[in-house]
Amino acid sequence: MRVLYHLPLSPYARKIRLVLAEKRLPFELRVEKVWQRRPEYLELNPACTVPTLIEDNGLVIPDSGVIGEYLEEAYPDTGLLGRTLGERVEIRRLVNWFDQKFAGEVTRNLLWEKTMKHAMGLGAPDASALRAGYANLKHQLNYIGWLAENRKWLAGANLSLADFSAAAMLSSLDYIGDVDWSLSAPAKDWYARMKSRPSFRAILADRMTGMAPPPHYADLDF
Repeated sequence: MRVLYHLPLSPYARKIRLVLAEKRLPFELRVEKVWQRRPEYLELNPACTVPTLIEDNGLVIPDSGVIGEYLEEAYPDTGLLGRTLGERVEIRRLVNWFDQKFAGEVTRNLLWEKTMKHAMGLGAPDASALRAGYANLKHQLNYIGWLAENRKWLAGANLSLADFSAAAMLSSLDYIGDVDWSLSAPAKDWYARMKSRPSFRAILADRMTGMAPPPHYADLDF
C-alpha cells in the first residue's frame, strides 16, 4: 500500500489527498509532526515537510509540487494537467499562484498563526498577521470568483490540478472558520462543486481533536 505522510490541516497534503482520490489510487495516511524532526522522517524528506509519498515499490516522492507532477506522469488516465501546451502553462501558473502567492498572503497569516504556532509552542497569533490574512483573503476570493465566472473550471474547460490546489487551501481555512463565503458568490458556487466530488469526502470527514469545524464545513449546500 502506498503511504502519504501528512498533517490534517496542511493544504499541500490535502491537495495530494484529493488528487490521489480523484485518480482512484488507494493510499494509507500517516500523520507526521514535522516539528519533531524525527530522524527516520528526515531520511525520507530532508526538508522535513509534508506531504511525502511512498509508492508500493519503495519510491519516495517529497513535496506536493513534485508529487503532483509525478502522479500525472505515472498515472495519466485521469489527467489533471491539461492536454495542450497552453492549458498546461495556465494550470501550472495557477498551481504556483495558490501554492506560493495565496499561501504566502493568506494561509501563512491565518492557518499557520492559528494552528502551527500553537503546536510548535511559539506563542499566540500575531494580530497584524491575522488582519493582513483576512484582507488578502478577500482579494483572493474575488480572483477565484472572477476565474469561476469566466471559465468552467479555474484554469479552463476541464477540472485540473489548479482546482485542487485552490480547494485544498480553502478547505483548510474553512475548517478553522476563516472563509467568509459571502464575499464572492461565484467562488462559493465553484467550491460547492468541488465539495460535491467523491474525492472530497475524506477531506470533509476530517476532525481534529479539540478543534471542531463550523457546521457548514461538510455541508454540500452551505
